[in-house]
Amino acid sequence: MDGLVWDERPDLRRPALVAAFKGWNDAGEAASEAASWLARTTGAPRFAWIDPEEHVDFQSTRPQVEIVDGVTRELRWPTTECFAVRLPEAARDLVVVAGIEPNYRWRSFCRALLTVAAETRCSLVVTLGALLADVPHTRPVTITGTASDPELVGDAGLVASRYEGPTGIVGVLQDAARGRDLSSVSLWAPVPHYLAGPPHPGATLALLERLASVVGVSFDLDDLRELGQQWRARVDEAISDDDNAKNYVRELEERATDEHDVPSADDLAAEVERFLRDREE
Repeated sequence: MDGLVWDERPDLRRPALVAAFKGWNDAGEAASEAASWLARTTGAPRFAWIDPEEHVDFQSTRPQVEIVDGVTRELRWPTTECFAVRLPEAARDLVVVAGIEPNYRWRSFCRALLTVAAETRCSLVVTLGALLADVPHTRPVTITGTASDPELVGDAGLVASRYEGPTGIVGVLQDAARGRDLSSVSLWAPVPHYLAGPPHPGATLALLERLASVVGVSFDLDDLRELGQQWRARVDEAISDDDNAKNYVRELEERATDEHDVPSADDLAAEVERFLRDREE
């Protein structure tokens, strides 16, 4: 049904479903790296996946051929996978969804993910996203976002979004969760638009820190903090001899908005245009 395939049905403790997708929702791959980090560092097993045949345009997101043992070729399809993250020292576990934004049948795609949430008894859905923004790399990353009800907004330290306009799969998934009376939170990290290429360890770190606070768990993030410091040092060095770049960063610092501002409609609409233009190029 809806392309959902089960490998097994894990027994988890009060899990929250955490989802991130490559694509428009994922500037600099900061959000998808957060989900991948969770699955990778905890050694979480995959327990379900969504058949890409149902939802993916393989001409826009092509399968990858990999060399195995120097001889055999392995074909890797662009698949959305679900991982069981067990956190024995915390009060709950996580279901981590990592994949790509689908091209087709978004509603059935969301039905598949909410079926996973129901079957694993998830009480909360948290989506992670990242957007290109007019922010300097020299400032701490400020997480913005929305939640399904006022109480969650306050608990997550967020403000209710007033945005109206185009949305991505994370917005559709959050709406589908609300339609099933399932609590949801959407967390977004701004990525400097002049540093659009991955990685962005600072944005990934900020998303994971806020996620930990929202779901009431803790992560050892020292590796990401070190990567973030190294990334910042490399960027500083790269622009040290460029007066135009330094002046622009200084201008962004002076224009930095209040930490509780949510992305404006113009910001998100401009990002849609940038994303589509990049894909055409």
